Amino acid sequence: MIKIAKTELTLELEREIWSATAKQGVFGCFEVTIGWFGEERVDYLTYDTKGIWRCYEIKVSKSDFYSKAHNTFVGHYNYYVITKELYEQVKDEIPGHIGVYMGDSCVKRAKKQDLTIDEKILKDSLIRSLYREAEKVIKSENPTVVERLKRQASRAEKEAKDYRHKYFDLMKIGQEKYGLRWHKV
Repeated sequence: MIKIAKTELTLELEREIWSATAKQGVFGCFEVTIGWFGEERVDYLTYDTKGIWRCYEIKVSKSDFYSKAHNTFVGHYNYYVITKELYEQVKDEIPGHIGVYMGDSCVKRAKKQDLTIDEKILKDSLIRSLYREAEKVIKSENPTVVERLKRQASRAEKEAKDYRHKYFDLMKIGQEKYGLRWHKV
């Protein structure tokens, strides 16, 4: 399978659908190949503790929507994840049972379907894909990168707050001593 670099819009839609589905009891993974040597790949697949499978196909353009690339809608609930502009162009061509997310907002609910593939195959496919993602982190030689970035962000937020307090203290002194006016930041 040829690996194509994702556009910034695709990455943005991925972040938004992950955000919309990241809840306790919901497990998801991007780019899940269905079956051991499957030809089908779902852009994002979730499974929850109630046994519900959801498939999400991310489309960023009209040509992408109409491409010959397979839409892997094998879940109980299936969705397109698209931009508002694309939705306006293709909304009349989306089957009634397929839902739609515009980023992290569901604008059309999917209708429940029977699974079109054996659930054991879906579970095995999800596990393999989750393992692949964990392996990427471990092989990155920096498995604590997320924790490190969170600490850096927290420090930056604290520094910004400290600087804001210093700014207001200086402005207060300037106002009292020199009659300067406040400028909000």
